[in-house]
Amino acid sequence: MTILTETLRLHALWLEGAEGGKRLTRANMEGANLTGADLTHARLRGADLEGANLPGANLTGAYLTDADLTCANLTGANLTDADLTHADLTDANLTDANLTRANLGAANLTRANLWGAALTNADLTDADLTHANLRAANLGAANLTRANLWGAALSGADLTCANLTGANLGDADLEGANLGGALGLAS
Repeated sequence: MTILTETLRLHALWLEGAEGGKRLTRANMEGANLTGADLTHARLRGADLEGANLPGANLTGAYLTDADLTCANLTGANLTDADLTHADLTDANLTDANLTRANLGAANLTRANLWGAALTNADLTDADLTHANLRAANLGAANLTRANLWGAALSGADLTCANLTGANLGDADLEGANLGGALGLAS
């Protein structure tokens, strides 16, 4: 059994409240294959997940502050209520990921693919989304205060009631985006 497999087994026991279980904490999982893994409430502050494969993974409530998720594949992953403050998600694939109520404050999402992602009520304050793909993403009631959306693709995105106060939308593609009730837009 690999160290990673054993670590995930112990975390699963912890989630069930079983004896011998251990909460997952800071880890080096660079390039790891964690397809469909249950990392609910995992404490991965500063973890190295660069290039990790996490499609369909459950990261609900995970603590990923300062984590390196550069080039990670998080397609269809569940990151509801996850804390990704200051995380590096440069070039990450978050297609159809669920980031509802996730904290992405000051996260780096440069060139991240968030096509069809659910970011309802997510906090993206001071996040860098330069050239990010947010086509068809749901950003309803998301907080994008001072977010850098320079050159971001937002066509077809739902920004209903989103807070865009101080956000940089220079060169962003907003064709067909729903901005109904959005705050902070210049008249």
